[in-house]
Amino acid sequence: MKKFQLGEFEEIVLLTIGILHGEAYSVSIKKEIEERLSRSVSLGGLHTALERLEKKGYIKSRDGDPTPDRAGRPKRYVEVTALGIKAMEYSKSTRDSLWKALPKGVVGIRKSIRS
Repeated sequence: MKKFQLGEFEEIVLLTIGILHGEAYSVSIKKEIEERLSRSVSLGGLHTALERLEKKGYIKSRDGDPTPDRAGRPKRYVEVTALGIKAMEYSKSTRDSLWKALPKGVVGIRKSIRS
């Protein structure tokens, strides 16, 4: 069953939106991901992920106030919806279940993840 299907990048974006709590817009999300994960993010790829997440109902967007430094255009803020929170919880429980199923000694990390 593909309940709450999230790709890796979508999951990262969704978690980052939650971290930014009310201050998430494309540039702030990009910056946060790059700083936390030392991972380069293209704005095009990010916008595609945001569109997919909104289409799935995992996030919702709203326009902020227009600003002069953006030639009068507003920032588009995003936030996680209740469905998005369920998707994040499902993703975490699925990953936790897989990690716990690893036999002892595999990759030498099973013991360390329980601490």
